[in-house]
Amino acid sequence: MKKKYIILVAFAMTISLSGCYDLDRVPADQLSSKQFYKNEEHAKEAMMAVYSQMQNDNVFGLQFSMDGLGGIAMGYDPPSYQTFQRGTYDVKNDWVLNKWKNLYEGIARANGVLQNVDRCQMADELKVQYKAEAKFMRALYYFTLMDFFGGVPIYDESVVVSKSYSDMKNAREPIEKVREFVLKDLAEAIDKLPEAWDKTNYGRATKYAAIALTGKVYLYAKEYQKALDSFKQVVASGKYALYDDYAGLFKPGGDESSEMIFAIQNMGGVGTDHGMPMNFYMGTRESYGSCWNNVMVSPYFVDTYEYKDGRPFDWDDWFPGIKTDNDIKVKTFRATLAEGKVTAYPAGKAKLLQMYQQRDPRMNMTVILPYTRYNGWYANAPEDCEFVIAPSITSGNGYIRVNGNYETYLWRKFVAEGNMGGAINNKEHTPINFPLIRYADVLLMMAECQNELGNQSAAVALINQVRARKGVEMPGINSGPSYLKATTKAEVFERIRHERAVELAGEGWSFSDMKRWNLLETLDKRKESDITGKFRYTRSVKKRDYLWPIPADEIEKNKALIQNPDW
Repeated sequence: MKKKYIILVAFAMTISLSGCYDLDRVPADQLSSKQFYKNEEHAKEAMMAVYSQMQNDNVFGLQFSMDGLGGIAMGYDPPSYQTFQRGTYDVKNDWVLNKWKNLYEGIARANGVLQNVDRCQMADELKVQYKAEAKFMRALYYFTLMDFFGGVPIYDESVVVSKSYSDMKNAREPIEKVREFVLKDLAEAIDKLPEAWDKTNYGRATKYAAIALTGKVYLYAKEYQKALDSFKQVVASGKYALYDDYAGLFKPGGDESSEMIFAIQNMGGVGTDHGMPMNFYMGTRESYGSCWNNVMVSPYFVDTYEYKDGRPFDWDDWFPGIKTDNDIKVKTFRATLAEGKVTAYPAGKAKLLQMYQQRDPRMNMTVILPYTRYNGWYANAPEDCEFVIAPSITSGNGYIRVNGNYETYLWRKFVAEGNMGGAINNKEHTPINFPLIRYADVLLMMAECQNELGNQSAAVALINQVRARKGVEMPGINSGPSYLKATTKAEVFERIRHERAVELAGEGWSFSDMKRWNLLETLDKRKESDITGKFRYTRSVKKRDYLWPIPADEIEKNKALIQNPDW
């Protein structure tokens, strides 16, 4: 539905629909709902505005950055959430406030549809369908609020913001009550949403997206049997399957495959820029638009990719002493330049490339590794680039220029190659759909449920489905050698943890995973450095970080709000 999506959203945002504003702002100079909601086209425009809010940076627009908080990514400046990684954010932090405000903005938009769609002149069954979509989206926004803040105030469609805004001072509800509200919305959505949409409406919420989200809500609540029952329905539908090309999943074409259960629809191109800034903050100066690589890949994470035979990777197999000796790191990775050109490659280059080829194939599909190639874009033309590690790289010489002279791993996943055949026009709008729920994620969440319920063999079978994807074809757990053994609950959990990290890297779910597993504090005091050993910053993670603070600005306006523990 991409073309229709951008046109409808642009129109909807221009007229500023009733309910399409922050819950703490008085509406001003807007077309009233009574004037607007007349027909199905109006209902569709309003619904597209509900979906559009997902792309806001503070909703899911920077979802990939959340891997910085889960230990998979590292970075600098606000888009990387480095202040959060370092523990220096507080109750007045703008990113905390904007997360809260913009999620409630999405809720207000969904409530606007629920309040007004009955006045549109269209078939009753369509009204029911639009209400189901709005309830799915409201559930998604409330679930995300729960994940970051815990229990929050509930505002449903009985609250008309334009009339009640000054009285919207509800107290926080217990997280159990918010979860109950979310599950009720999802149950009603499941009952009325279609199983699939036609091609022109691809990307809208379906029955199985709502079932999958229901499973995720139960999983986060540690209600494993209920979660498993939901996920089983998604699998039993037969509508979803692992895509045969892992790298292609995150490019046009694969991003609309049967693996995608629910994804944010992104567009690019002249006059249709309506995407997310993956390219802007995950790319480099050699990516289209000259990007900033604010969000990079942590060397800690890259080292967790296994060998192709499933053995744990160890640097000492290749460069003895490199893990503790920075001189060896520099000699292994850094090239010598003169007048912008490489005059001498590091002695370890050939061995590095050989080592990369012996690792889990998803590593090279996810990460740009030193001395591998990347199809870049410079001076409005394609540029075949090599990722050379050296100080003072300049653009236009066939090397990747890394902003800030960082010498660390870069993202390949979600980053534009060339100009994407003309599909990309603006570095802030990457025309690649961003998955919020995909089939591999569902299989791994099912594995987690099975493991928690004591069914280790069933959990392993699910993990192995993901590992066996065509083109990945990692050996199955318990398929022979001792290093593939996992039979106890603890052993299987470590396999689930590893597989979620390497399969979902760059998709931003590691932060939620680490919180759910009560492992967030294991990142405390971890020093992030370049692959050449240059120190960048030290992480600081405390018990308080499992929930973000309720923004101080909101507490000042609403004295009924109680702050989260330790803030």
